[in-house]
Amino acid sequence: MKIDKIILASHGTLGAKAAEDAAFELCVENGASLYHLLVVPDFWKGMMGDDWLNNAVTRIRFGNYVEDLLAGDADEEIDRLAKAAELLGVSYSHDIRLGKPAKCLAEACGAGGFDLAVIGSPRPKGAPGYRSRMTLDPLVRSLNVRLMIIPHPGQ
Repeated sequence: MKIDKIILASHGTLGAKAAEDAAFELCVENGASLYHLLVVPDFWKGMMGDDWLNNAVTRIRFGNYVEDLLAGDADEEIDRLAKAAELLGVSYSHDIRLGKPAKCLAEACGAGGFDLAVIGSPRPKGAPGYRSRMTLDPLVRSLNVRLMIIPHPGQ
């Protein structure tokens, strides 16, 4: 099986980093390029805290603040993976999308000509952090490429 182009859905959590390691290993072994998809879950879009944001100016400022934090986090993840790819000699590109993680991945796969999609497995119960809710059943049904799910390091 020849792998030339891998799409990696990663947002920097422990499970996503396990998927990153596997994707980089496959890239090095196969001389493949890596396309990093970072999805900002769309639940952030409506986060306004209206109970304490009592005027339009305050709501706009808070919205800008949240967007700036999310953009900064995304930039850090992109920089981290770009540096890792450079050290390994892997061709790297990226995309940042806002939406439902499974839908964004399926759409990117449909448009990208990828040979393999790599993701981390769902976070185990009891593990700290927010679950972005990558819905596997709809994802598997909608993908047009092979999918590799890397087990969470705590499993």
